[in-house]
Amino acid sequence: MKGGGPKIYEVIIIGGGPAGMTAGLYTTRSRLHTLLIESGIFGGQMPTTDLIENYPGFPQGVTGYELTRLMEEQAKRFGLETVNQETVEVRLDRDLKVVKTYESEYLCEALIICTGTEYRKLGVPGEKELTGKGVSFCSTCDGAFFQDRHVVVVGGGDSALTEALFLTKFVKELTLIHRRDALRATKIYQERAQAHPKIKFLWNSVVQEIKGDKEVRSVLVKNVKTGEVKELETDGAFIFVGISPKTEFLKGLIQTDEAGYILTNTNCETSVKGIFAAGDCRKQLLRQITTAVGDGSTAAFAVEKYLEGKE
Repeated sequence: MKGGGPKIYEVIIIGGGPAGMTAGLYTTRSRLHTLLIESGIFGGQMPTTDLIENYPGFPQGVTGYELTRLMEEQAKRFGLETVNQETVEVRLDRDLKVVKTYESEYLCEALIICTGTEYRKLGVPGEKELTGKGVSFCSTCDGAFFQDRHVVVVGGGDSALTEALFLTKFVKELTLIHRRDALRATKIYQERAQAHPKIKFLWNSVVQEIKGDKEVRSVLVKNVKTGEVKELETDGAFIFVGISPKTEFLKGLIQTDEAGYILTNTNCETSVKGIFAAGDCRKQLLRQITTAVGDGSTAAFAVEKYLEGKE
């Protein structure tokens, strides 16, 4: 508390994924008074991942839920404060940063943005209306509802294939719809998917519409080479066609690229002094839990140096 006004935190972190939790661990261990604001559940996309095989220290892999639980417990151990609210705006007030949520406003000297990404939508008729009624963006959340049924998976990258492989635990048959004639995913996922008896492939195809009344019944699929449109009966449509950064609330405050990813230097510093970015919302080559964790620690250390320079 400074003077008689509202509480001013030394650091506010927006986003409770691996980048945000790591940043919070580092700032609180450095005895910086830190608030973490998370709009949903901790862990970002980790809790929706069945098995994480490429995070060091877990030779047999670890579930996304368990890794999230361990990170959250460790992050809070040193006194990290948290609130469960959605950030709608960030603005500057002289040297302070003001973070506005639907419920309140919070002030800080340094801000770390760790809001991550969200799944991109197809934007076709029926997608929005049938979300939660057969349209899904998370196989670990919804896969069990499709026991012994037929589903389609749309996409051709790592997410599409790992989610498709997970779905084979439940479904009778799965058709993977991809706009090209070759997959973009890591070779090991391609090999597993192509060898799986439950997975079929529909190449050079895009979904034009998802049809159904109270639940998904079929998808209209167009062949991009021949122009032929056909209707494919299905009980569910799982969409994995890429990701978009969750940075709309910044409204031009800091520099981003055309897609909305935050531009930073190697120290995670943005175009505005005292605002840092870490994890998947930052423009970078690779977006993994390991890179998010590295960003979180870098940003926290850079914040510490920034605050020392102000004194």
